[in-house]
Amino acid sequence: MQPVSPKILFDHCYGQYAIAAVNVFTMEQVHGLFAAAQASQTPVIVQLTPVARNYAHPRMLMAMIGAAASIYPQVAFAVHLDHGVEAHAFDAIREGYTSVMIDASHDDFETNIRRTKTVVEKAHPKNIVVEAELGVLSGVEDDLSVDESHARYTNPEQAREFVQRTGCDSLAVAVGTSHGAYKFSGGKGLQFGVLEKIQQQLPGYPLVLHGSSNVPKGEVEEINRYGGKLSADASGVTDAELKKAIGYGICKVNIATDLRLLWTKVHRQFFYEQPASFDPIIPGGAYIKAYTELMIERFEVLGAKGKAAKINSYQL
Repeated sequence: MQPVSPKILFDHCYGQYAIAAVNVFTMEQVHGLFAAAQASQTPVIVQLTPVARNYAHPRMLMAMIGAAASIYPQVAFAVHLDHGVEAHAFDAIREGYTSVMIDASHDDFETNIRRTKTVVEKAHPKNIVVEAELGVLSGVEDDLSVDESHARYTNPEQAREFVQRTGCDSLAVAVGTSHGAYKFSGGKGLQFGVLEKIQQQLPGYPLVLHGSSNVPKGEVEEINRYGGKLSADASGVTDAELKKAIGYGICKVNIATDLRLLWTKVHRQFFYEQPASFDPIIPGGAYIKAYTELMIERFEVLGAKGKAAKINSYQL
């Protein structure tokens, strides 16, 4: 199966379900994601960050994804650059990604428009779609770090103007989430009033929710039980919030932190219980299995299980 355009995915899912966009760094994660997608017949977006590209090399990442597409031939998937700047986006366009994100959200409004439009003009002639971001998420993930005091919600009126002037194909909005394991302070949760107003300004337009991991309390407790030191106030987006957000135009839900927490729990537990072991294959295999099970559960929450058959029919 060749990668599909996220535009096809969004046209099919809008208002009904959301596509999991999952950051991958390693062979184990690629295997787990594709195994889960094939077993549950779920379309997915495979996300590669600039940090992942630096860590594994862009050619290695694309080779792993290509191999996974052959091993799991029924999977409907897109390949997306997450949180890139212009140089990253232009490289990804040349390398055959189906979509790229230009993140100029930390710039002023006019600069964000100018930088986003530059990427759109390079991507659209090659039928590659562009995600942009308006508003700033706090938190820490990869090399991103934004203090909560500098985070701000997306302005709904600006969102409409931004999309009209840039021609971007989807928009990541800041509605209360943050990157990393500490997503909310003060128990605020997702700001559905803001999200509703954005949808009113951009009816039918695909919106993206970053910082969407669940961060289960049980996972945090298990990590700490085996030697971790995560704070007890680590928290994420609830299943109920994710399901509700779909009705407000959220088509793409980014997931990364949950899978990092899972990696930490599996490996901490293994080496805690088997301190004399040093074989990476054993915990690696356990991680693939646990990853596959977790992703199938996430697909079900997003309402996306079983939707790949329809997507694949568009490709025939």
